[in-house]
Amino acid sequence: MLPGMEGAELIYLISPVMGARLTMYLIDASKDVELPAVRPKHRRFALLLGGSAKLSSDHQDLELHPEDFAFFPHSDSGRLYVAAGAKIVVLEWVAEEGLDAEPLNLVSGSVTDSPRQPLKGDETLVVQNLLPKNPKFDAEVNIMNFAPGASLPYVETHFMEHGLLFLDGEGIYRLGDRWYPVVKGDAIWMGPHELQWFGALGKVPSRYLIWKNFNRRP
Repeated sequence: MLPGMEGAELIYLISPVMGARLTMYLIDASKDVELPAVRPKHRRFALLLGGSAKLSSDHQDLELHPEDFAFFPHSDSGRLYVAAGAKIVVLEWVAEEGLDAEPLNLVSGSVTDSPRQPLKGDETLVVQNLLPKNPKFDAEVNIMNFAPGASLPYVETHFMEHGLLFLDGEGIYRLGDRWYPVVKGDAIWMGPHELQWFGALGKVPSRYLIWKNFNRRP
């Protein structure tokens, strides 16, 4: 527990003390709790994994259910109230210098309703972009969907880093020259220039939530 978050267990999966430019944590609420306001020059993305929550802003009050998400670009963009029994994954990062003053608005939606786009025409590998494709956004948050046996088309390496939470299914993740079996609930941080690849295993589809610092200089 943290001060101001009594009644909730926070499980930090990725944090800057590891060398990451991302913080990713789970909130497991045993009582109703309110998330503190987003810190200055920070951004926050929250995805409801179970239970319910309420999103409140100057323009709307919205009930959130599993698979719903919200993006808070600044401290005044809104507040999130988490109901007892809910579980949420939260991503937080520092806004890229020069973009932190950009007039971004609160974004909310549902993974269920987010458009599905085959990656490079492969119908067995589908991407869902949860944030708008807009240069004002300095990060992407996506859901990657794999049919059984599907895989990324090649081993990737680039200056961006990733934070990943495995949502469904199972598979094998390559990081550098090592191979890791992954299942629902596993988290991965991939540093810049890390060799990376994923292949889905088993008989059911696999999904993961993935963040990357986007529209940034290395």
